[in-house]
Amino acid sequence: MKHGFVKIACATPDLKVADCEYNADCIINMIKDAHEAGVMLCSFPELSITGYTCGDLFFQKALLDSAARSLNKIINDTADYDMINIVGLPYSFEGKIYNCAAVFQKGKLLALITKKNIPNYSEFYEARHFTPGIKNSQTIFYGKSVPIGTNYIFNCKNMPEFIFGIEICEDLWVTDSPSIMLAKEGANIIVNLSASNDIIGKSDYRRIIVKAQSGSLLCTYMYANAGIGESTTDMVYSGHSIISENGALSVESERFSNGIIIFDTDLQKIESERKRSNTFQKSSLMENEKYIKISFDIKMHDVQINNKISPTPFVPLSVEDIHSRCKEISAMQSIGLAKRIKHTNCNNAIIGLSGGLDSTLALIVTVNAFKHLNLNPKDIIAVTMPCFGTTDRTYSNACKLAEQYGATLKEINIRNSVIQHFSDIGHDINNHDVTYENSQARERTQILMDIANQNNGLVIGTGDLSELALGWSTYNGDHMSMYAVNASIPKTLVRYLVKYEADCSENELKNTLYDILDTPVSPELLPPDENGIISQKTEDLVGPYELHDFFLYYMVRFGFSPEKIFRIALLAFKGQYDENTILKWEKIFYKRFFSQQFKRSCLPDGPKIGSVALSPRSDFRMPSDASVNVWLSELENIN
Repeated sequence: MKHGFVKIACATPDLKVADCEYNADCIINMIKDAHEAGVMLCSFPELSITGYTCGDLFFQKALLDSAARSLNKIINDTADYDMINIVGLPYSFEGKIYNCAAVFQKGKLLALITKKNIPNYSEFYEARHFTPGIKNSQTIFYGKSVPIGTNYIFNCKNMPEFIFGIEICEDLWVTDSPSIMLAKEGANIIVNLSASNDIIGKSDYRRIIVKAQSGSLLCTYMYANAGIGESTTDMVYSGHSIISENGALSVESERFSNGIIIFDTDLQKIESERKRSNTFQKSSLMENEKYIKISFDIKMHDVQINNKISPTPFVPLSVEDIHSRCKEISAMQSIGLAKRIKHTNCNNAIIGLSGGLDSTLALIVTVNAFKHLNLNPKDIIAVTMPCFGTTDRTYSNACKLAEQYGATLKEINIRNSVIQHFSDIGHDINNHDVTYENSQARERTQILMDIANQNNGLVIGTGDLSELALGWSTYNGDHMSMYAVNASIPKTLVRYLVKYEADCSENELKNTLYDILDTPVSPELLPPDENGIISQKTEDLVGPYELHDFFLYYMVRFGFSPEKIFRIALLAFKGQYDENTILKWEKIFYKRFFSQQFKRSCLPDGPKIGSVALSPRSDFRMPSDASVNVWLSELENIN
């Protein structure tokens, strides 16, 4: 449970309608399986002790008594387990029958939560048997007073972020869902015991509504659904259970099968989202409407995380999603630039084209913006500025790219200008230090700005989000532009966007783009080796961009601690990087991120594309002289 992880489960047991003893044994066995898997919160479907489809048998005292006895047996037989369990049963109270969720732990029944919304339409006729949930009261269950009602919420005393609330089936499908108030009262896990039958198309809608509720309430939503074993007299149940965390589908069961699904929910992530969102507000209920908190304690232990953690959080996992995302991003970038071009009445766009990934993407975006505005691509001035480190490969690709997109290519060799500059400031040309490198970058930016003045044009920025995070740009050099189209595109995503363009292209352009994708990332500010090959590789100096993008995402998006980011990075990059390598580059990430904030404090305009951006105007604000000691100290203490 360290770092906010809680292992949760939805279980659909084998079932015989109205055979409570058989069903209890199945539930007990599944609880034991969940316990062995390390589950701390496990939910079963609606009326899981009796079966949902008992019909008028719910009026039979024999069935109601058997359900109560079976619940007591389940509680007693699992008394050695620390985990919280929730099962469904009909319960007779003060002359009425209630559809209840029984919450128990370590041999104690904590509460009976009553279903609030009773459906009585189409195939449902629950109002024939059940009374809508009462507010809060007390019942006697096997000699002990137990809370019963709707307005209860459960919180863990020794893990404050572990708070859950319960609603039952139809409660989710109504306009005024109980989960809304449960979330406002602090519940970050919503448990739904359900018996949702299947008809054509319903599984898709069920999936959508669970994801939507999880997203709008900024919570983890557990939907435990009835399955095979329910009566098929009039309906079929598929056992379609779903767990959704913060609007994303985390895990779902295979339809038309019984079993258990397990997920390691990250409650710190949920809490982070709620803190960020000032529109997520606590409830303002009248005192008599307040939810009563039922506290429990749970043995703290480290959760063995079994979730698949993507090493590229900025990139979708499936090929279909990648193509869809790339198409959407391309449109957003180009529309953003088109608006700026139209507003400024500029005749031209000026791009420093190096033959690398970032400037290639910037050219692609600019070409698309010109298409949107019905402008001639000849008015895109692609400037290649070879100098000491330029290789034949990148120079050739830059020239071919400009020609293939129909842009105007302008070549300006800056070698003599930079040499003159070295002479002016008294710098030894053989001293390949940061002055040697940055002088080239600033000379290129000066040329681009002056060409823009000559042609009433805009200088299009090429730098990406990863470079901004690391400060891997020359201040007042490539750091500056008139509109930065790649400012919120991380390096890992830049590669996919260029590949998407290559996949959609034909002939020579396709070949050029693929060769650019195969070229090592480099600023080419140092001379190539004796074979004319790039000698200065960025990732050899600052570390793998895929690691830095991973660190960036979880630091900025969720505010995770360095130790937690290290932990999940070990899982995401297992078999690819060892612990020492990840720790080394994470330390460098934090050092560079803090020390280079001054460059981000004066960024040019650029469109926000994803959930992580570093513009000081709308997304991420921090002082340029903030200390990194707290973050580095935590990393130093990792064993």
